[in-house]
Amino acid sequence: MKRRIFARLAVFVFAGILLSSHSWAQGDKSTRPSPPATAKGKIKDATITIDYSSPSVKGRQIWGSLVPYNKTWRAGANEATIFTTDKDIIVEGKKLPAGKYSLFMTPGEKEWTVIFNSQTGQWGIKNSGDANLDPAKNVLEVKVKPKTEKEVQEKLTYAVEDKMMDKGFYLRWEKLKVFVSVK
Repeated sequence: MKRRIFARLAVFVFAGILLSSHSWAQGDKSTRPSPPATAKGKIKDATITIDYSSPSVKGRQIWGSLVPYNKTWRAGANEATIFTTDKDIIVEGKKLPAGKYSLFMTPGEKEWTVIFNSQTGQWGIKNSGDANLDPAKNVLEVKVKPKTEKEVQEKLTYAVEDKMMDKGFYLRWEKLKVFVSVK
């Protein structure tokens, strides 16, 4: 009788270990096909951080296909991309208060809209496939022009630049670079 109880207890403990290790593995975002990444830098006194998930091209056509034109996009994969600034900044000539924002973009063939939204922490898309943002919480929208590049950038990347002429951040993916000026 004691052996049976011990055997059942051992099975339950073993099953518990397996289930808990599986749930820990699910929580490890670095194993996702589009792993998390961070771009961080200073522009004047402001520290800017962009937390995003970085998908790969994988031979796909990105712009106008995987990411449709004229449809708001989460500007990365998985959760909505997060843009944080610890100081007020000027983005494309418009003031953005210090804070934490979800960053969305609406790609166009010749012009993009970059959206800073005060709702954060949400998954980037709804079940319908639409961007998961409440437009009433858009804090700032700016227009920028994308630039075609010669080399393919396999993984989506962001960077914060504080060069003499180019101060701002950019997204690079496939053969496209989208620069947003910041002062």
